Amino acid sequence: MDLGATIFSTGWASGVNSYATVLVLCLLGRAGVGEVPEGFDQNWVLYAAAGMFAVEFFTDKVPFVDSAWDTIHTVVRPLIGAVVGFSFAGESGVDGIEEALGGGVAGLTALASHCVKAGLRLGVNTSPEPASNIFVSLAEDGTVAVVTVLAIKYPELAALIAAVLLISGGLLMLLLWKRVVHPGWVRLRGHYRERRGVP
Repeated sequence: MDLGATIFSTGWASGVNSYATVLVLCLLGRAGVGEVPEGFDQNWVLYAAAGMFAVEFFTDKVPFVDSAWDTIHTVVRPLIGAVVGFSFAGESGVDGIEEALGGGVAGLTALASHCVKAGLRLGVNTSPEPASNIFVSLAEDGTVAVVTVLAIKYPELAALIAAVLLISGGLLMLLLWKRVVHPGWVRLRGHYRERRGVP
């Protein structure tokens, strides 16, 4: 297993959907597929990941509710990504600074992919067609599952896909910031103010 590629790709996946990432790792671990860190096959991890994934599956497909969910998970996703990276580093026999570095790289990668996802989803929320949220969310879920599986079986390919998606997503977000993403942020703030009765 290419440890660096695995840590980077699972970090990216955690930033997009951390619960799906952990759930896929749980299922792979229980099936004995690849080198999944010890502990991911425990029942409580599986049930917790499955339960939270089910909540996110529906929440992530409702306009503006998805962005509120993303805001809450600005800390959660990088934290889970760091734990996943730390676990892979520890499973590979490294310790001390190298183990902490693995967790840090995964956490930062998760933060980067989370920011790209959250920004682009704000842009999607400016669309009057609610079905666009559903399609984008399903595409994200599917991509996270594929990248996580590849991270175990073909880590270099998974890292390449994650890098391309992270860079292209970041560039797209920058290009659309003034026309799409920023208006989406303004609409989200207005939505919160309206619900709270703030003029």
